[in-house]
Amino acid sequence: MSEEDILQSECVKWFRYQYPKLKQLLFHVPNGGKRNKVTAQIFKAMGVVPGVADLILLAPRKGYGALCIEMKTPSGDQSPSQKEWMKETTAAGNKYALCRSFDDFEKTINDYLS
Repeated sequence: MSEEDILQSECVKWFRYQYPKLKQLLFHVPNGGKRNKVTAQIFKAMGVVPGVADLILLAPRKGYGALCIEMKTPSGDQSPSQKEWMKETTAAGNKYALCRSFDDFEKTINDYLS
């Protein structure tokens, strides 16, 4: 697993422990990774959208429809498609957060759910 994968796994584990009643509402969108052309075409036909955030919390709060979280390491950069999706999802009324550490994630979740 990459450093980003490990960070995300730790964050999800914490969330499920901290918010057991919401644990089914936080999920990972497996958009990333390398795929061969045929698989990529199949996924695209099935609705894969480039740039979708790593984690989505389907829990409306504070006037937002959902919380979308992009996980990055401290040196990681958003791709152009991630930046575009961020603009589109916030324009649609969702909260978007870029988290670069466990502390970022914890603060983002607690602020959103409080």
